[in-house]
Amino acid sequence: MLALVRPDSWNFPLFLHVLGAGVLVGAVGATVIIATRAPALRRLLVRTIGFCVIPAWVLMRFAGQWIDSREDIPGDPAWLGVGFIVGDAGLVLLVVTALIAWWGLRRPERRWPVRAVAVISGLYLIALFVAMWAMTTKPD
Repeated sequence: MLALVRPDSWNFPLFLHVLGAGVLVGAVGATVIIATRAPALRRLLVRTIGFCVIPAWVLMRFAGQWIDSREDIPGDPAWLGVGFIVGDAGLVLLVVTALIAWWGLRRPERRWPVRAVAVISGLYLIALFVAMWAMTTKPD
């Protein structure tokens, strides 16, 4: 019901947040696919993380904070907490993933970095889907 009476000034930050989240899910999904299906494409893996995943996270997180500052949500709803946890913990996971992917690019004879990127990215993709479910259904 809140979405029906939302002021027009909230539309742009909400659009940017949803756009960033959509690109983030797609880029993390692409990272998982590249790491599992084509581990020889390590350079593409590092570029996907650096040029798609990290900027999408920045857009999603800062636009989410922008829309949160505009709205006056009473209390501390669980769906908002889930979004903040997945977003903030995601930065740590993404930085670790980027460092591991870069390490794998520098040491091509080792196979564990690509596997680690696939596992960490897969877990973060699941967390993103949980956050997406919480943000859309608002189960309070």
